[in-house]
Amino acid sequence: MLQAGSLARLAHVRHGFFTRAGGVSLGVYASLNCGIGSRDAPDRVAENRARAATALGVTPERLLTPYQLHSPAVVIAETPWARDSRPRADAVVTRRRGLAVGVSTADCGPLLLADGEAGVVGAAHAGWRGALGGVVEAVIAAMEQLGAARQRIVAALGPTIRQPHYEVGPELVERFLAHDPANACFFAPSSRANHALFDLPGYIARRVRQAGVIHFEDLGLCTYGEPTRFFSYRRATHRGEPDYGRHVNAIALVD
Repeated sequence: MLQAGSLARLAHVRHGFFTRAGGVSLGVYASLNCGIGSRDAPDRVAENRARAATALGVTPERLLTPYQLHSPAVVIAETPWARDSRPRADAVVTRRRGLAVGVSTADCGPLLLADGEAGVVGAAHAGWRGALGGVVEAVIAAMEQLGAARQRIVAALGPTIRQPHYEVGPELVERFLAHDPANACFFAPSSRANHALFDLPGYIARRVRQAGVIHFEDLGLCTYGEPTRFFSYRRATHRGEPDYGRHVNAIALVD
């Protein structure tokens, strides 16, 4: 479990960006695969998630992750939900102690947020679609609905695919430039014609800061570049693997 120093300093807040180590899954899922949507054995996924929940100081049924859509949708968590009734969203916020809210990732950006004074925490899944669509701003706004103040919010970005390994086609570049020509700074030349290397963490960081959150930390870790430490959808695809594991990244208010 990795932690951001900025979040770790907040009283009554516990968080973790979990790696692929410390679980019971085998093969391409080795070992802490927490992906409900993977084709891993459900009992192994359940055990892995239980271990993550314990590390966060909550019981397994109180580790809540949504059914992710690559959208800006946010849900407010008040009570635990069942696996088969997970809300469709890409961010979760709560002010309830003893609930851990989180997101699953395997290259996309996991963003954990907290206002320690207000007692509000949140988690967002920020791939390029979600980030471009406004999931960062949406999770901050939802936290404000619960009493947070964006000038107090601390946000941390966990392991994410980094620019040297994130080649994209011209269609994606055009979408970002159409949204804002200044987004050109997040694309670098690729060795392939008409392709570019995208700086997803840098783009997420700018959206966070533009939203008025001044306390931001990026762990600076690449999911693609460290295969023994992290799962990666893109790396699995390049290797022709049949599936891939997912990390859980979560945050909780504790006593």
